[in-house]
Amino acid sequence: MTDSTTAPTLRAVVTGASSGIGAATVRLLRSHGWEVTAVARRADRLAALAEETGCSVVVADLTVASDADALAERVRAAGPLHALVANAGGAIGADPVESVSAQVLADSFALNVLTAHAAIAALLPSLRQGAAERGSGDIVAVTSTAGQVAYEGGGAYNAAKFALRGLLGALRLELAGEPLRVVQIAPGMVRTEEFAIKRLGGDTAKVQALYAGVEHPLLAEDIAEAIVHAIELPGHVNLDEVTIRPVAQAAQHKLVREPLRVR
Repeated sequence: MTDSTTAPTLRAVVTGASSGIGAATVRLLRSHGWEVTAVARRADRLAALAEETGCSVVVADLTVASDADALAERVRAAGPLHALVANAGGAIGADPVESVSAQVLADSFALNVLTAHAAIAALLPSLRQGAAERGSGDIVAVTSTAGQVAYEGGGAYNAAKFALRGLLGALRLELAGEPLRVVQIAPGMVRTEEFAIKRLGGDTAKVQALYAGVEHPLLAEDIAEAIVHAIELPGHVNLDEVTIRPVAQAAQHKLVREPLRVR
């Protein structure tokens, strides 16, 4: 990074910041000297994160237009924005396509696509100001390998993440010619404190079975490292799409459930 006496104050917004990848990204950005606004629905989690890291917080449900507008106004008042990390999302259930409800499909789309779209649309003016000041700006979205390859029981989540991936691809084309980077970070198996337990309805036995025997699933901090690396690269370098898996997961359908060893 450039000399702090001449460089602009770097500002980032992280959505879905109350836990997991979002919270880890806030912590890492703050340790790198960024001013960070953490956005999520759970006020108590955000308050604890602010106490720990010194970040600013905005309690918001980005599927609600007035909340997105309030976030945009709060960010605009703080000054130019240099990075948006659109991390809000998650999986709901694991029902097959035949039986998944229309409500679960709609909720999956809202959670993974509408929140990202709302954040991007609301904050693009501030990101353009930041890009003019710094020379580049970043829109980083956490997608998933579920948006690259479908799998049984993943229909609703697959559909939402495929849609998000398409939205971001179109955005990159539409922003061509501006100094704005659109980055997709697509994790495979990540073990966080909430993702699987929420998806599996609180069934801890199923969660334990999901990770059983897998040597070193990814952690939230691993994904945060990739996100921060992407936005701190020189402004002419764009990591269009980064797929991150643990070594034990060679592909979506190939997961090794035993210690890794040289053969």
